[in-house]
Amino acid sequence: MSSQATELVRLLTVRGETLAVAESLTGGLVAAEITGVPGASRVFRGSVTAYATALKHELLGVDATLLAQRGAVDPQVAAQMAAGVRKALGADWGIATTGVAGPEPQDGQPVGTVFVAVDGPLTARTGSAGGGKVEALRLNGSRAEIRMESVRSVLAVLLEQLAGEQTGNERAQDTERNGGF
Repeated sequence: MSSQATELVRLLTVRGETLAVAESLTGGLVAAEITGVPGASRVFRGSVTAYATALKHELLGVDATLLAQRGAVDPQVAAQMAAGVRKALGADWGIATTGVAGPEPQDGQPVGTVFVAVDGPLTARTGSAGGGKVEALRLNGSRAEIRMESVRSVLAVLLEQLAGEQTGNERAQDTERNGGF
């Protein structure tokens, strides 16, 4: 388990919010990273590993026309996967990974092309999705390295979204739990 996953579980616990994960190229690694953290069951709703393109539509509600026209390795597909898993599993936050880990290109995209996405609740301040974000990555390395960097990256994007939304009360609770630091 990583310090990122530990911090993610801690922040979601403080906020009283839940998380669902949709994975393609990472094949369950994101869920494994999160569930490796003691106490993850308080915040982790579950995951869908939609490795086959058709399952992205059938289970996560990704637009079939989008998949047919652009393939599974696309920023809009990542965004729809995150929103779809959030809805399907009834979570406050949804995160998703899709891309090409190799060894061969896929959907006209070279190895190392990855999209990670976060979909979150509406914020009172803006009235927009707090976590509606997609990040495009161009990764180098072996298949295993690309997959692990994809895990790290999607967790980092969600942590960034959560930290940006943290209220004063949540910061005070964090300070108390961390001995005043």
